[in-house]
Amino acid sequence: MLAAALGAALTFGAPAALAGTAPVGPSGSPASAPAAAPKAAAPASQSATWAAGTRAYLVITAPGDSSAVRSAVTANGGTVFSSYDAIGVIVAHSASGTFAQTMRGVSGVQKVGATRTSDVPADAYNPALPANPAQSTTPAGEPVRADMSQIKADQAWAVNAGSAAVKVGILDTGMDDQHQDLAPNFNAADSVSCAYGKPDTRAGAWRDVDTHGTHVAGTIAAAKNGKGVVGVAPNVKISAVRVAEPGNSFFFAENTICGFVWAGDHGFKVTNNSYYTDPWQFNCPDNEDQAAIIEGVTRAQAYAESKGSLQVAAAGNENYDLAHKTTDTASPNDSTPVTRTITNACLDIPTELPGVVTVAANGTGTTKASFSNFGQGVIDVAAPGQDVYSTLPGGKYGSKSGTSMASPHVAGVVALMVSADPTLTPAQIRARLATQANDIPCPSDSRCTGTTANNAFFGEGQVDALKAVGGSTPPAGKYFENTADFAIGDNTTVESPITVTGVTGNAPATLKVGVNIAHTYIGDLKVDLVAPDGTVYTVHNRAGGSTDNINQTYTVNASSEVANGTWKLRVNDNAGGDTGKIDSWNLTF
Repeated sequence: MLAAALGAALTFGAPAALAGTAPVGPSGSPASAPAAAPKAAAPASQSATWAAGTRAYLVITAPGDSSAVRSAVTANGGTVFSSYDAIGVIVAHSASGTFAQTMRGVSGVQKVGATRTSDVPADAYNPALPANPAQSTTPAGEPVRADMSQIKADQAWAVNAGSAAVKVGILDTGMDDQHQDLAPNFNAADSVSCAYGKPDTRAGAWRDVDTHGTHVAGTIAAAKNGKGVVGVAPNVKISAVRVAEPGNSFFFAENTICGFVWAGDHGFKVTNNSYYTDPWQFNCPDNEDQAAIIEGVTRAQAYAESKGSLQVAAAGNENYDLAHKTTDTASPNDSTPVTRTITNACLDIPTELPGVVTVAANGTGTTKASFSNFGQGVIDVAAPGQDVYSTLPGGKYGSKSGTSMASPHVAGVVALMVSADPTLTPAQIRARLATQANDIPCPSDSRCTGTTANNAFFGEGQVDALKAVGGSTPPAGKYFENTADFAIGDNTTVESPITVTGVTGNAPATLKVGVNIAHTYIGDLKVDLVAPDGTVYTVHNRAGGSTDNINQTYTVNASSEVANGTWKLRVNDNAGGDTGKIDSWNLTF
């Protein structure tokens, strides 16, 4: 779900991590993984002494008093690591190879399943706090990015930028709460680590063990403070719920269960879930272990929803048809994956659970991102997921691509929707998302089945932040785009043309110029819009220093220019050592 490898899992010293939602990049090659964050000194042990061969299990029983089943866990060679009596789920650890089978015969036990095919790490019993990274600063200025203007978030802010009474839970790799763009909206009181399957409420336990969660957080609610970027809902409160384990960023079922229960108990109106529950890309009900995972996470999601929390989740990055499942080649990703035949009964969790909003990724404009999973009747809505620029740990910023980047746009729209109408239930929010989404017809691709109103690639369509806050969409202007690539060499000037026809009179005072340039060190670049009569309007003048890529929409007062004619985007590279390309650009009159 994160930023750079088509259908590939992001490796962190383990077979896979952030699987199915890992970063994807233009080349389709796996993204390089950042080094694991250094760990702080560990506190005193919180639980039993670790032993090699210890595995984690979900023991499913009736909701309510689980004391008898918990006693049976202990009597049959296990320990109770955590329990959630409200949903009848116990997280048990055992080094006994017969534990699961024995427990399945205990009175009152409905299901038992191993949640991983690897040992529980020793860190589970003595968790180290993630590092608190040193913070860098960014120059003033936060231009509106293309992804925000695409879903009309920039127009929504003028109506309602979100309410501080709305709490959003970010279930992910953690969050850098010290980041200059996140600190104003960070909610420490409701932040936690759910790694290993039980809440760790120590200050800082929620911090990022990768970069993924911090990036997602910025898309949802980076503050509108004149720095860096602006999130979809820049005034709402965000809480970090770290469900990823350090060192490998695996999201096991017990971690997700902990996160959903926490969300319900702490009043989160929406959670974002840009991951799938490791180690199974798809959990099949005819497998006893996976059946327990399905049941446990389903109960936790239903519990959160019963408390008023809506879950939004990324569809995944394998370019896979979730409505016609045939094989799974990526599971289990915590040991040795094997190829297995599957059916539609096998579920990508949590994104395919009942009640969860499943989000596909748009590429440039309203196209399908090449990596995005799809499926008629599975995808609910779509949002921008290509080259999304957002926050990174240490006060930094960067671009990532993936359905992981699309999902937080939708979570942010939900946060705006609830800010405008706090009485909305999860069911009502789902209905409004569907009716407010802007339809996207299928392209010429036989895999895209359905209608313009609802199809396999985009579901109900692309979300609309302006509609979410009750704003009215202005009449659509004429839109022109050039998607051809133009290489930008060292110390060269390149121009990409757009011929405008059929527009009466002059260009508007609010001409929108969407620019998508892939180039390392954008401080080398000067970018101009050249009108048909040769008048030059500078939109970027060697700002940004070592930042990579320009992906944003500029507003130009071109009211003195005749609209029809050939407009050009002129890019001048003023230094050696860094090159790139004009990937695409557009004009909206």
